[in-house]
Amino acid sequence: MAAASSKKALLQEKDLAAIERAHPNGLTSAQIIQIFQSRGIRLSEATFRKYVQLGLLPRSRRVGTKGKHRGSRGIYPCATVRRINSIKALMRKSFTIEEIQRSFAAFKQRIDAVENALGELLKAFEREIAKPQFDVSLRRQLTADVDSARAAATALVRQILEIEQKISSPVKQLRVAGEGTLTEM
Repeated sequence: MAAASSKKALLQEKDLAAIERAHPNGLTSAQIIQIFQSRGIRLSEATFRKYVQLGLLPRSRRVGTKGKHRGSRGIYPCATVRRINSIKALMRKSFTIEEIQRSFAAFKQRIDAVENALGELLKAFEREIAKPQFDVSLRRQLTADVDSARAAATALVRQILEIEQKISSPVKQLRVAGEGTLTEM
């Protein structure tokens, strides 16, 4: 019974899309862990760190907090939630962490590089827009344009991740034969 209820707990596409819309600039590790724990999915800080160390998840980027001597915090891209959800789904299908690691390795670095480059480019645009050379109405329009581009970039990265998952997933090499029995295709 517990296994059946935990299978329902994985995030659905609508949940993932809502999280990505709500956090276009990324999330902290604590926020990500809370998302899963609030749905009854086990994810600890130690497991999260292990996934990062194994290369299953991207490393955070440091973002300064406003205010004097406030330091910075690590922000992870929204796609991290989607990736953890995929890891959890594969683990439920009895894949080992090594098999999952091999399946993610093929395109992971390139996708992370594209996502980081898009994020940095959009942040550079925002810094330029904040300069006094733009009047209020142009600044407002440019900000809307950047927000629209950010939404498009998020959608693009999501689509690329879906393609990567279909290509790289160990599930493509295996099919379900009967009740949970995995055989090679």
